[in-house]
Amino acid sequence: MGHKVHPQIHRIGVLFPWRSRWVSEKNYATYLQQDLMIREYLFKTFADAHIDDVIIERGAKNVTITMFAAKPGVIIGRGGQGLDVLRKNIERSFLKMSLKARINVQEVSQPSLSSQIIAQQIAKDIENRIPFRRVMKQTIERVMKAGAKGVKIEMGGRLNGVEIARREVLSQGKIPLITLRSHVDYSDKRAETMYGTIGVKVWVYKGESFEMIDKLSQPQVQKKHTRHKKTQ
Repeated sequence: MGHKVHPQIHRIGVLFPWRSRWVSEKNYATYLQQDLMIREYLFKTFADAHIDDVIIERGAKNVTITMFAAKPGVIIGRGGQGLDVLRKNIERSFLKMSLKARINVQEVSQPSLSSQIIAQQIAKDIENRIPFRRVMKQTIERVMKAGAKGVKIEMGGRLNGVEIARREVLSQGKIPLITLRSHVDYSDKRAETMYGTIGVKVWVYKGESFEMIDKLSQPQVQKKHTRHKKTQ
C-alpha cells in the first residue's frame, strides 16, 4: 500500500529544521494557535509580497518573526512604516500585549525555485482565467531555467470550467520523494474560481544535500530589515 507523506515533514530533523522554534509545557496549545493565526494573517495580508516562509521564534519576553518574501518592499513600506504597523497589529491582535514582537524581513534570492511562491503565482493565474495547461507548461519551463533538477505540478478540480472535475499532472526532470537527503521543496495552494475550488500542488527538486538546510543560518546577500519595539 502507498502512503502520501508531506515531503518536508518527512525530512524534518534530517534536512529541514522546525518553522516554530520554542519550548513550552503549560501554554503549548495557546502558542501553537497563535503561530497558526499569525502565519495565516501574514500570507493573507501580504499576498502581493509573495511570502515564501515564516519562521517564529519565542523568547521569555519577545517573539521574533522572520519572513522570507520575493517583494519585501510591499511589507516594509515607505521608511519602514509598514513594519511598525504590522508589529502593533500582531502584538494587539495575536499576542494580546503579553509579549513584544520583533519582525525581520529577508528577500528570497531565487523566487523561481520556491514552491510556495510558484503555487501562489499559479493560483493567481488560474483565478484570472488563464488556461491551466499553458500556466503549467510556462511555469515548468521557468523553474527548470532557474536551475531546478526536477519539477512536478498537479492540479485538480473543474479545470477550465468543465462540468466533471479531474486531475492533471505535468512534470520534468526527477522528483525523488523517498531519499531523505533529497532537497524537495513542496507546497500546495487553493485557487478560488467562479466554477469552484481548484487545488494546486508543486514539487521542486533542488538536488541532494548532506547538511541541515536552515534559512536563518544561511548568509543573505540582501539587506535584512528589522523592526522591534524599544524598551523604555
